Amino acid sequence: MVMATKTTKTTKSTAFWIILLASAILEAVWATALGLSNGFTQLIPTLVFAAAASLSMLGLGIAVKRIPLGTAYAVWVGIGAALTVGWAMITGVEAASPLKLLFIAGIVGCAAGLKALPTGKPAPDSE
Repeated sequence: MVMATKTTKTTKSTAFWIILLASAILEAVWATALGLSNGFTQLIPTLVFAAAASLSMLGLGIAVKRIPLGTAYAVWVGIGAALTVGWAMITGVEAASPLKLLFIAGIVGCAAGLKALPTGKPAPDSE
């Protein structure tokens, strides 16, 4: 009985991390659309921005029900930023360099490290 409860908690926690990852991807979408909107003067990028930003924030809000806010926000921003820069390099909007790739890998590595840490609350001091 205890094993089933632990498995269910792990499965639910994984779902919140998947929602957070999807929200980070949507952050990269809205950031890219923002750049393409030319100050909100281009209709399609502006609509993509509005939809992706709304869904990204919604997903982040759902994720923080189970993932601590500081961790969720750092992962959301880090992954979103890395994807945004990565896409800009792939499409030729930004120049790629080995150093830039190293720093982006560092952002992703830090986000993965935060995921790997336990999410339990710290024990109160017994002083």
